[in-house]
Amino acid sequence: MTRAGSAACDSRSQSSKTHPSDYTAIVLAAGEGSRLRPLTRNRPKPMLPAATKPILEHVFDQLIDVGISDIVVVVGYRRDRVQSYFGSSYRNASLTYVDQGKQLGTGHAVLAAEAAADGTCLVVNGDQIADSRIVRDVLEAHNSDAAATVGLLYASSIEGYGGVLVEDGRITTIVEDPSDGRDYLLNVGIYVLDSAAFDAVRAAEPRAGEHLLVDGLSELIERGDVVRGAVSEGTWVDATYPWDLLDVSVELFDTGVVDGDSGANVHEEATVHDSAEIRDPVVVDRDCVIKPGSVVGPYVCLGENVTIGSNAVVEHSVVDTDTRIGANATVVECVTGTGVAIGPGSTVPGGPSDVRVQDRIFEDEDFGALLADRVRDRGSVTYDPGTLVGPNVEIQAGATVRGIVDEETEVRS
Repeated sequence: MTRAGSAACDSRSQSSKTHPSDYTAIVLAAGEGSRLRPLTRNRPKPMLPAATKPILEHVFDQLIDVGISDIVVVVGYRRDRVQSYFGSSYRNASLTYVDQGKQLGTGHAVLAAEAAADGTCLVVNGDQIADSRIVRDVLEAHNSDAAATVGLLYASSIEGYGGVLVEDGRITTIVEDPSDGRDYLLNVGIYVLDSAAFDAVRAAEPRAGEHLLVDGLSELIERGDVVRGAVSEGTWVDATYPWDLLDVSVELFDTGVVDGDSGANVHEEATVHDSAEIRDPVVVDRDCVIKPGSVVGPYVCLGENVTIGSNAVVEHSVVDTDTRIGANATVVECVTGTGVAIGPGSTVPGGPSDVRVQDRIFEDEDFGALLADRVRDRGSVTYDPGTLVGPNVEIQAGATVRGIVDEETEVRS
């Protein structure tokens, strides 16, 4: 749906808006999240669990909580997983889907949604969670003098993310993954863009075949247009690697985005045996069954229809929907996909571990294992810390699993 020209957004003199409900939000949710493989083999990163619901659902919640009711969602990789889950509306907000086609960068994604937007637009990354305070701060900081406004945070490290330098409220430099030692603020991926910003994204030279939104913003700065920085103190979390999903759940608990009180977070349609022990903070979704003598928590998220067997122990883990953890199993610092079966007596002991992701090794990560969709072990299996198991893997009873296990393979004892 990309189109030339700038008619999709009003001219800057017409771009002043007085309430969040005046804005259309463009949510970028087309990417895979390749560094989260194999968990993203069957769904895009925005649909991975943060606590017990998809990251993208948290994003929608924060937008709606500030008053936005018109959302354009840019989809691409496994777009059916997004559209079938949410449909045409969510919490009375309308959802319009735009297919990016080939994923050719954030700038390309924004331009794909241009024709579906209405006036000056709010743009948000759909695979990172920023609370409503940040969204509100960006909207309030934008005015008709600015071509764009960017949400910023102070952060101890911005390695792997975008960095911004600001003078007197105006952004002077915006770069990806800066390494020159200057005191950059973190770009949290929330923007207000007017027509000039869309034109600048269109005009910016692609890099390695990709059109980047930050290059369009740099184009604006070079032209002398005002690009404002909105520094916030809100909560922002992102998962880049599989173990980050554990940290995301901790952050959501600790900041109150997910309430840590077990009484409020055990769904009324879940079944917890009287002899089971729930250690706060936990969140337990509908139709879960927690059997006698089991210990669940702290920092555990159980998705819909999860079963925890008798005398099993689950700590600091994100367990996705339809997963079964067998009797007497021990699961620590584990992330599962959907439909996983961890057999009786199996053990995921937790980290620290060295984990290989693509061509990089991460040392001393507190991470037990990632078991992607429909992994099945037959019981008494031991997972070495840092194990990554692809989808549809069968693991025979008594086996020891380590390293990376490719999808649709069999591990024998």
